[in-house]
Amino acid sequence: MKNLRHTPLAEIEETLKEWGEPKFRAAQIHDWIWKKHVSSIDEMSNLSKALREKLQSAFVIPKVTIDHSQFSNDGTIKSRLKLHDERFIEGVLIPTEKRITACVSSQVGCSLSCKFCATGYLKRMRNLEFDEIVDEVTLINQQAEKHFNRHLSNIVFMGMGEPLLNYKNVLKAIERITSPDGLGMSPRRITVSTAGVSKMIKQLGDDGVKFKLALSLHAANDKKRNEIMPINESNDLKTLIESLNYFYQKTGNEITLEYILFKDFNDSIQDADELVKVYRQIPADLVNIIEYNAIDEADFSKPDESVTDKFMGYLASKRVNARLRRSRGKDIDAACGQLANIDRNELPGAIIAQ
Repeated sequence: MKNLRHTPLAEIEETLKEWGEPKFRAAQIHDWIWKKHVSSIDEMSNLSKALREKLQSAFVIPKVTIDHSQFSNDGTIKSRLKLHDERFIEGVLIPTEKRITACVSSQVGCSLSCKFCATGYLKRMRNLEFDEIVDEVTLINQQAEKHFNRHLSNIVFMGMGEPLLNYKNVLKAIERITSPDGLGMSPRRITVSTAGVSKMIKQLGDDGVKFKLALSLHAANDKKRNEIMPINESNDLKTLIESLNYFYQKTGNEITLEYILFKDFNDSIQDADELVKVYRQIPADLVNIIEYNAIDEADFSKPDESVTDKFMGYLASKRVNARLRRSRGKDIDAACGQLANIDRNELPGAIIAQ
């Protein structure tokens, strides 16, 4: 049977016409799907029982559900989300005084194998469909309303997977999220983070997207970046710098550089100077310096506070707009780079994706 949410409105109208139903029923169905986010056709209470039965014979609504959630001491909520095919992803709600942000996944697993990221040690099982991403955002928004009495203010595609390797579904999901008959969120409050897929960064520019872009840089020379991010071997810094400039020329949208500090690897003053040189070549609004969050699979650790202070001080001396981003949700493995594929039974009480 067809996925009702993948069926164009015109096709629903044509199907209803064949069934002898009035055209306005299609708009009602559309409203149930995208405004009220029903999980079954039975919930469409303003449709007759006979019409609902016909719809059920021809269409399905595969839904994402929250399997389990875990709450951090700092208010962060990490949820294990179950997909229709029994696979799992993770999504994170991050509340602060000024913002309430959803960190969402775009793939089940990941294919990029970044050495510092727990998700990078997983296999990429499949891409998320656009409606699954919309469900993920909707469920996290419901958590925000329930626990904080606030709507989501921001969305970051920084969860499991590489968004630009699921390009069409991510863009279609954002189209639905920003639609007036969806969540109605401004695209300026959405950030898509990439490990650096140069070809697709240029495609974003050609497509004239309105959302923000973040590059997970993490090393400012090719030798070090190759060591921790294999994607750099085919998307080196020169190529990335060119693609980011192209993106900015086409869109004028905000670009952020993300840089995790690893002890004795990329935290020296020389590393900071190399970061400054990359920053000077990109129209970046901000450099986020990120605390490293340890994972079992990797031997990295975060530098001492004094080293971090010196690194930040050097950036400030060179007038780099840099911010030290403190991790949230570390006590529930919800922080940057910690989303992983571990059987929940191995960690009682925790929410783990697989």
